[in-house]
Amino acid sequence: MLAAIEAGGTKFVCGVGSGPGDLKTEQFPTSAPDVTLANVIRFFKDAGRNKLEAIGIGSFGPVDLDRSSPAYGHITSTPKAGWANFDLVGTVRNALGIRVGFDTDVNAAILGEARWGAAQGLSDAVYMTIGTGIGGGAIVHGQVVHGMVHPEIGHLRIPHDRVRDPFDGVCSYHGDCLEGLACGPAMQARWGAPAGTLPADHPAWALEAHYLALGCMNLAVTLSTKRIVLGGGVMQQPHLFDMVRNEFVRLLNGYVQHPDVLQRADEYIVPPKLGSQAGILGSLVLAEKALA
Repeated sequence: MLAAIEAGGTKFVCGVGSGPGDLKTEQFPTSAPDVTLANVIRFFKDAGRNKLEAIGIGSFGPVDLDRSSPAYGHITSTPKAGWANFDLVGTVRNALGIRVGFDTDVNAAILGEARWGAAQGLSDAVYMTIGTGIGGGAIVHGQVVHGMVHPEIGHLRIPHDRVRDPFDGVCSYHGDCLEGLACGPAMQARWGAPAGTLPADHPAWALEAHYLALGCMNLAVTLSTKRIVLGGGVMQQPHLFDMVRNEFVRLLNGYVQHPDVLQRADEYIVPPKLGSQAGILGSLVLAEKALA
């Protein structure tokens, strides 16, 4: 039996099983680390009955993924109160005594979508979530991209036409990076209302589609990825996907001569098939890798 944790800034989702067919989950609010982890450990001890073989953790971050680092497995410079420099992997390993796989929450999501969802069978794909922030994970040649630390797709710098959009952005580090201009809180700050309450014909959506299409274009021309999966709360608008696809094709302006872009953009930029379970199912994949 495998275990999984999707460690988020607002909630921890815990699961046991082997895939979508038998996954059993429970969630707990993210409060102080000791309180949150006490609930998490109790769930696994009750659910696993000492039969758990490995656990995977997809975590909010930033996190330290360098196995040679003394801070490996820690959440590092997060602004989340009480969680900065917290040893998440060590705490879970010491409590359960099993192998632990560890990665970012968005890397877990792309692993889940690659195994069971919208990127199944593809060697190269990107998952980007647009919600409270913007994050992303990428698979290149079948492997999750790590590098120096891990990709921070939400902090891509994109063109900002201040005549069209004088909004400064909400990112505390960069102001008007992709996250600063296009995350949920940016939309609320710019328009004075939560994104989900804005009507489909509101000018907010054309601007949002423009920014997200710029992000997708950057990913397409740098990674030559075969599919881009867009999840998160902001994308829960049926009209937004076509707006992003159309703007993406317009911005590329014929430069990438491939039918998946020119003729099948509706299959290139897609919603997640696993929905809100992409992260927890991807964390099961991390557990599987740890066991192997």
